[in-house]
Amino acid sequence: MCRRVSMNTPVCGLQGVDSEFWLSGLPAGSFFLLLLCSFLGSLLTASLGVGGGAFLLTVMAGILPPLALIPLHGIVQLGSNALRATLTRRYLNVRALTFFALGALLASVVAVFLVGLLNPVYIPLAVGLFILWLSWGRVPEVALGQQPAGLVLGGVLTTLATMLVGATGPLVSAWLGRRSAGRWEYTAIFSACMTVQHVLKVVVFGLAGFSYRDYLPLLLVMILCGYLGTRTGLHLLGRIPEAGFRLVFKWVLTLLAFRLLWLWWVSV
Repeated sequence: MCRRVSMNTPVCGLQGVDSEFWLSGLPAGSFFLLLLCSFLGSLLTASLGVGGGAFLLTVMAGILPPLALIPLHGIVQLGSNALRATLTRRYLNVRALTFFALGALLASVVAVFLVGLLNPVYIPLAVGLFILWLSWGRVPEVALGQQPAGLVLGGVLTTLATMLVGATGPLVSAWLGRRSAGRWEYTAIFSACMTVQHVLKVVVFGLAGFSYRDYLPLLLVMILCGYLGTRTGLHLLGRIPEAGFRLVFKWVLTLLAFRLLWLWWVSV
């Protein structure tokens, strides 16, 4: 049996129905790479505050079909962020979350119509360019998320963006104003806002006709790995020196983004 799992690469010859079911049509190497990156992505976001979603997205983009990329990434990130939000719930600013969620809900209504217009051919291109901008562009610390109107607007804009390119954690982080809150307070509100976004994203793509069923085994194991990464990352919160690590991480994302752009180029 052959199944196309990347932009230009069919996968053939997986042995056995049970094996193929659990691997979701992926080669074993790709399957376990996704599990490892789910763990590392959750660890990064829990320990450093942001970045894990973008890292996981660039890896998934080189393995999964373009149409499946955004919704599957959304489910995995939903599991990771929901757990982190639960573990830090005592620090959550419920009022801020309510206004952000209102904006996200408004954006999701619009996104139901926009998603159907997306040309999947250009999804890898958009994701690759977006990751490069996140790595080397300037994401301003706007901190508009301290006022109700700013929170609603942030919910609208960042939720629309996540429907199109997926990993908008750095944008949400900038909007909320990371420097204006303590580590635990920031982690709580950021995780809760991202959870809301990913729930809405999963619903929107489901309404647009995307079927998650074939990927459920992969998703369940990736969410479990994300859980382990989150627990590990929260233990490391505040202990990892950020300056040097962020520079290395920036180059890792850059190389992954260029690889994704190259795969897109040779596939069109």
